[in-house]
Amino acid sequence: MTFLAVDVGNTRLKWALFESPRPGAAIQAQGVEFLENIDKMADGAWSKLPRPERMLGCAVAADTVRRRVEEQMEELWDVPAHWVVASAAEAGLTNGYDHPTRLGADRWVAMIGAWHRMLAQGPARPLVVVMVGTAVTVEAVDPRGRFLGGFILPGHGIMLRALESGTAGLYVPTGEVREFPTNTSDALTSGGTYAIAGAVERMIQHLRRRCAVEPVCFMTGGAGWKMAPHMSVAVELVESLIFDGLLQVAKGRLTA
Repeated sequence: MTFLAVDVGNTRLKWALFESPRPGAAIQAQGVEFLENIDKMADGAWSKLPRPERMLGCAVAADTVRRRVEEQMEELWDVPAHWVVASAAEAGLTNGYDHPTRLGADRWVAMIGAWHRMLAQGPARPLVVVMVGTAVTVEAVDPRGRFLGGFILPGHGIMLRALESGTAGLYVPTGEVREFPTNTSDALTSGGTYAIAGAVERMIQHLRRRCAVEPVCFMTGGAGWKMAPHMSVAVELVESLIFDGLLQVAKGRLTA
């Protein structure tokens, strides 16, 4: 039973075709497309794929974007689209958000993927899940699998654009991350990087104090590879957390 997993972010659509909807399934094809180009999927990358038997996705983009994805699927395969919405509990996690369904689907699915990845490595521990993209999210999960809460902060690009638009005469060329920046470009890049790092490190402190156990930290997202080298705490970079989570959710729903 081939399975199409789709992750629609704020700027890009990522997809992967798996041989079956189960954790660890082999990937048969995968790709990434900017949102402005998704109307061409049926004539492009997806045109060469065999018909998937099931599809599950998570989307944080507008409903109009999600509908454009569905239209591409209908044009090619007539396969129904199913989208994850955060719930009170799923796949071993309990959602501690004040209003569980208002939690972003990508945050929920990434936590599910991270939780099961951690359990595959050893016993349950406190867990911090970081997604670094257009926005940055930093989530805390206790050793019983309860999502305690999380931070949301702007990603690098938003920070820099905000400074550029709000500060007269400030332009934002690309700089390097330095411990002691001595030019404006490096100062801006370093400031954004260490702001994100500081939020992650603070959440680890909170969770360590709450649970009295050293947390595990997973990082994912399109800009995760830029952040990971600048962390002062142990972080495991995992590109596939959302796909891992979608496979776990799909497995649970098929066997429920």
